[in-house]
Amino acid sequence: MHIHILGICGTFMGGLALIARAAGHTVTGCDAGVYPPMSTQLQEQGIDLIEGYGTEQLELKPDLFVIGNVVSRGNPLMEAILDQSLPYISGPQWLGENVLAQQHVLAVAGTHGKTSTSSMLAWILEHNGLKPNFLIGGVAPDLGVSARFDPAQSLFVIEADEYDTAFFDKRSKFVHYRPRTAILNNLEFDHADIFADLAAIETQFHHLVRTIPSNGLIIRPAESPALDRALERGCWTPVEQLESSTGWHSEQLEAGTVRIFFNDAPQGDIHWHLSGEHNRLNALAAIAAAQHVGVSPAQSCAALSQFQGIKRRMELRGTIEHIRVYDDFAHHPTAIALTLEGLRKQLTPNERILAVLEPRSNTMKLGAMAARLPESLACADHTFCYSENQGKHALNWDAQRTFAPLGDKASVIDNLDALAAAVVDKAQPHDHIVIMSNGSFGAVHDKILQGLRQRFGVTA
Repeated sequence: MHIHILGICGTFMGGLALIARAAGHTVTGCDAGVYPPMSTQLQEQGIDLIEGYGTEQLELKPDLFVIGNVVSRGNPLMEAILDQSLPYISGPQWLGENVLAQQHVLAVAGTHGKTSTSSMLAWILEHNGLKPNFLIGGVAPDLGVSARFDPAQSLFVIEADEYDTAFFDKRSKFVHYRPRTAILNNLEFDHADIFADLAAIETQFHHLVRTIPSNGLIIRPAESPALDRALERGCWTPVEQLESSTGWHSEQLEAGTVRIFFNDAPQGDIHWHLSGEHNRLNALAAIAAAQHVGVSPAQSCAALSQFQGIKRRMELRGTIEHIRVYDDFAHHPTAIALTLEGLRKQLTPNERILAVLEPRSNTMKLGAMAARLPESLACADHTFCYSENQGKHALNWDAQRTFAPLGDKASVIDNLDALAAAVVDKAQPHDHIVIMSNGSFGAVHDKILQGLRQRFGVTA
């Protein structure tokens, strides 16, 4: 079958393209501003990419058009597909019906930690010889790619996103996945562009829970009122709790060592470089899910002791004169706070944190959680916020007023070069510069590193 994918360069749709190709289909696709790294990964796999959504693409005569959620009414190619009654389907529905229906699906859902937890889980299975299939919204160096599919293998790890499926299907993507093992990491309000309130997201999580079989497994944190409400509406599946004396919990020993317990019995130790309570919880969830498919906790701990982490999750981009520059995907107040708290616990009192934030997500641009940002940045010694005044990433709220409670510990700057220069000027040896955005942030990481090289006369 020849499928043509609209919106192919997004993480999910690009991964779906790789999976469809591995399943034996002919795959082509298009996007606005065909861009790396996904475009490079797809082209290396022999998948032809077309710039834009021109109606001439109908001449390819695919058997099916697969539609990503970046496509809306008014898109010229989509309008032509509708006018001519050509066959189309959403990406999540195609994946669920054509690939996942034959797999034991291990789905990782939640407001935060989906990419990290699904990468940990896929790595545990890989390290123990189970050769899992997976589709993850990021790249773990241990796995090398964001998506992989071998029809001969029966386990499929998927990052289960609650964002909507397509313009013609407003359910969350994850209702199409039908997991047998489901991690519900946490549940908070997010995606203010499509959800009116937290209750609306809880309904979608309840819809997911309704699809999990009675011989499956749900893994969840013990303390989450929102998940409580979602499950109280009906749950037909065994539930294991995290951070509970009657389930899984962990203990941070000396730096770099985490001990795992189940029902208060020690199961093994993880020796790694990751930090923060959120990473311990992610590891607990991955270990519990792996046990459901036959991997012992001791085997999981051994695997995670070799886990290298995830790109854009406190990824060290460079060190200049003992100033470390990190790239992190955090863009929700809770994720920002957890990231900075985890780093702070590793530092000595004389080491500073400079937080550089781009409130770029749709929720952040709308200002739905802007009031929570000052508190979430409490662990930073100084915060730099990029506030674009125009264009598609412009904020709908007053950043100067929002960050006023931080006083002289915050700077709001509307020019990217000026922002980078201000960070460089503020930095001093042994600082940790944490750059947080769910986008590329205009390559500000490279601007800051280059500025530091020039300031300190570093040539290499």
